[in-house]
Amino acid sequence: MRESFSGTQSGGEHPGGGIRHPDWDAASHAVSDAYFPHELMPLVASGPAASPGVSALHLGPLHIVRINWGADVAVHSEHPGAVGINIPLHGELETRIRGRLVVSAPGFATVNPADTPADITRWPGACTILGVKIDRDFVQRELWRVTGRADAVIPDQIDLSRPAAASWFRLLSSIVDQPVDDALLANPHVAQGLAASLTDGFLLAAVPDETDDRHAVRPRIVTRVIDAINAEPDRLWTAADMADVAGVSVRRLQEGFRIYLGKTPRECLTEIRLAGVRAELASGSARSVTDVALKWGFTHYGRFAAAFRQRYGVPPSSLLH
Repeated sequence: MRESFSGTQSGGEHPGGGIRHPDWDAASHAVSDAYFPHELMPLVASGPAASPGVSALHLGPLHIVRINWGADVAVHSEHPGAVGINIPLHGELETRIRGRLVVSAPGFATVNPADTPADITRWPGACTILGVKIDRDFVQRELWRVTGRADAVIPDQIDLSRPAAASWFRLLSSIVDQPVDDALLANPHVAQGLAASLTDGFLLAAVPDETDDRHAVRPRIVTRVIDAINAEPDRLWTAADMADVAGVSVRRLQEGFRIYLGKTPRECLTEIRLAGVRAELASGSARSVTDVALKWGFTHYGRFAAAFRQRYGVPPSSLLH
């Protein structure tokens, strides 16, 4: 589905005399609806060419937007529930993420982590961005599919001149340039497939390759099990259950995980569950650690808390508060 908004041009006169200015509230609401809720702060009085505008394309768990404010602004967002990728098409974008200033010009992309405050300290009026919003849980699921690592680090900036990133950007641009009434993009099955392809391409471009080549190629038996675990993380999984999903013996399954991931199926199950708990606690929507732990399949709170602290260095309750 596509949406668009074009703000009030400021080049004319209003009835009381003087120059009209953009309707910042309407523009901000349109961007919030299409992309992320935010606080907008115009930095200077808008000039005669100021005209905010946003267009959006929704592909299930992934949204693509094109935004231009038409005047210099600052923007603060918490990026609730989704990763935000800002790609300047014209101009330069200055963003402060976790205390680090990231400056992106055309050819670079700024990556805003989900549920993390970020301040665009300067978004010039001449700067148009292509923004990509991907649901946090969808990114987490695809991260396992692509890398086999739930905690792989996604950097704050991507160089789009690198081969994998350039390929991903070409795919993104080709989809954005499709006609507004494209029937294929309106099909939910096609939209979901494109969302997965774009997310996987982004992760392949953003996450550095492991020096250990175990992650380079994963056989179908490993992928099947990881997909099944992600679909039902709270299931009481046994080694036999996982082997049934993969269609192999328990010994063959364990061997496949050891060779291609360097872990046992049980260790991967625990990592997926811990990463899921961590993401949900960090989102701010959880009411109790116990409820979230049970939702992700941990039935013994003491062992869960110990495993969480060992992996992340903090007790789970610290994220809840």
